Amino acid sequence: MRILFDYQAFSMQQYGGVSRYIYEIANLIAGNDGHETEIFSPLYINEYFRGDERVRPRGIKIPRFPGAGRIVGLLNSVAARLLVRPRRDVDIYHETYFSRVDCCPASAKRIVTVYDMIHEKFSDHYSSSDPTRGNKAAAVRRADHVICISEQTKRDLIELLDVDPAKVSVVYLGFTLTGHGGRAQKPIVSSRPYLLYVGSRIRYKNFEGLLQAYASSPRLREDFDLVCFGGGAFTAKELELAQRYGLLRERIRQVSGDDATLAAYYSAASVFVYPSLYEGFGIPPLEAMSFDCPVVCSNVSSIPEVVGDAAEMCEPNDPDSMRTSIERVTSDDAVRQALIERGRQRIRLFSWERCAQETLEVYRRVLS
Repeated sequence: MRILFDYQAFSMQQYGGVSRYIYEIANLIAGNDGHETEIFSPLYINEYFRGDERVRPRGIKIPRFPGAGRIVGLLNSVAARLLVRPRRDVDIYHETYFSRVDCCPASAKRIVTVYDMIHEKFSDHYSSSDPTRGNKAAAVRRADHVICISEQTKRDLIELLDVDPAKVSVVYLGFTLTGHGGRAQKPIVSSRPYLLYVGSRIRYKNFEGLLQAYASSPRLREDFDLVCFGGGAFTAKELELAQRYGLLRERIRQVSGDDATLAAYYSAASVFVYPSLYEGFGIPPLEAMSFDCPVVCSNVSSIPEVVGDAAEMCEPNDPDSMRTSIERVTSDDAVRQALIERGRQRIRLFSWERCAQETLEVYRRVLS
């Protein structure tokens, strides 16, 4: 079987869940039972490729600059129409994101992965000019088969885009931090314990809800800092919110770094908090569990499906519920240890190897 992954994930992300997923399964499938795997991305900005992979784009990595993703994507799209569509040696063409442009070779079956239905369920959070909804609908319509990364995403896709359930399969993601299959290798030097938040802080991620919960607890404010990893520097609005809630600026920190640094922050955190209003899957809670960091998370969308009984859950729209959950985990050693032990068991259910194998099974079914 010859499998071709398109350029989209690697044109738009330096780091991120979509490109990490494709990077992992492409390299695990390559050479498996004689399968040939290729990534078509003449230009890319992605940072995951180190040079020792089985498969990598046969192209040029360029530095990130404002508008780089859009420009690189446009150039790759033109190249794909000229160089990919005429090919007759491809069995599976896997679209890594959503485009109205169909570059699939005539010999291939189209596969597309749908990661979530956030743009459809939270359309008021996005500009009316955002093309994602229309592009996703077009990609799903023309696909021979759709992979969803959770049962929740599958249900939402079927409901919102009226897709035939027989056309959809669920394949769970794996998780790992580059170069770290276990514990962090360098400690974080911190004078105070901290709550950890990871990733983007856009509206549906409910960072404001976490600020409210944290601010409403005198004990949490006194005993713990709030550390936000990634997501860029705090915006003026976020700093204004923190000030409105009476939070000391020195108690809230935004930090960045590579996977090794993130692993160290997980290892040293008192608790990882995942307050999102919606997720298509949710890798960070599994990452936290892999470093023995207890998890407090929302009880909505796919999150309970992923964490099972290995996390303390809360109502994301209720700051009191979130505060109570965080206080419980940070104040009760028995609860904390029970979550750590259950987390060690839970993460055994998810791996990139399993994800790659189940993806291959989808390819075989589509071809048969």
